[in-house]
Amino acid sequence: MDLKQLFNDDDAVSPVIGVILMVAITVILAAVIASFVLGLGDQTQSATPQASFSFDYESGTSLSVTHDGGDTINANELYIRGQLDTSTTNVDLQWSDFGSAGTEVTAGQGITIDGSASNPSAAVAPDGTYDIRVVYESAEGDSSATLGQDSGPEA
Repeated sequence: MDLKQLFNDDDAVSPVIGVILMVAITVILAAVIASFVLGLGDQTQSATPQASFSFDYESGTSLSVTHDGGDTINANELYIRGQLDTSTTNVDLQWSDFGSAGTEVTAGQGITIDGSASNPSAAVAPDGTYDIRVVYESAEGDSSATLGQDSGPEA
């Protein structure tokens, strides 16, 4: 047997490499498809909480915002944004700015916007004109969503 011929003989190399590459591509493709079919591909995104809020306006005095149901939300990630009167001044209040709000907002908890000592800059217009939103904004600041919205009777 000629030793030089052994080193130069590469007849079986191409078919073996071809089969290995085809198997590798098939395995990778199957893994990608399986991750989407099983829903594993959606878990990389941060989830926006699902919650509902109700609004109760008392003529000329206050506006109550209550978490009616859904996910528990960190109070530092909830904001009241919009207008509380006919001026062009927008409010941007953090839920945790209201003293009795606590650190987590669960169903049944609420705040009252009335221009009280805890938040004197937040007062509803006497004529009932307001347009506000309850906005969730993640602590990282990479996502936000409006969870509730209401307009005053005169808005």
